[in-house]
Amino acid sequence: MRSRDRSTSWPLPVTLLRMNSNLHGQDPTNMHRIELKLRDIGQLFNTMDPSPFNEKDLDHDAEEFIVSWAREFPLHEPVALVVHLGTLPPDQDPQSMIERAIHHYFAYRVELNRLEFRHLMQDGRRSLFTGLVFLATCLTLSKLLVGEGAGAFSVLGRESLTIAGWVAMWRPMEIYLYDWWPVRRRQKILKRLSQMPVEVRQQN
Repeated sequence: MRSRDRSTSWPLPVTLLRMNSNLHGQDPTNMHRIELKLRDIGQLFNTMDPSPFNEKDLDHDAEEFIVSWAREFPLHEPVALVVHLGTLPPDQDPQSMIERAIHHYFAYRVELNRLEFRHLMQDGRRSLFTGLVFLATCLTLSKLLVGEGAGAFSVLGRESLTIAGWVAMWRPMEIYLYDWWPVRRRQKILKRLSQMPVEVRQQN
């Protein structure tokens, strides 16, 4: 079992803790638990967001903390969130309220991530088309320079055009080889967080 404590510069002092454990009697060998210790419920959300409580954005530091720990867990293993509150709301049920708010927020983040992936693929298609057209143009011009003889300038021109054409393919290759999979992995993590069990406990 591994744990970590961290203090941040949030509006109110807060201790964040994560550890592997079981939740609601589930098997501790495959249940990962992220724990937050907060002074009150307001620390969990962005105080500048005027939306209704169930639609509020999470505090940026809280979101990054939860997501960063969730990244460390295998995607096929379950994760749960436990929120320890120093002060419980006197006239509200914090359990269902916080769970709905967190699920709503991460579901919203899943949709944003899907849009990001879609735009990335659109960018990849556009850059691939542009790169192929430019590469074909450069290779055609390079072949035309063959008839100009084997002079130094002809050789330099052919080599330059060939290199320039393949350099134009760098962006689509970067997208399709490297850029897409971190976005897809983040989407899977956010989807898991949008469905994770949430438990609220009062600190002793």
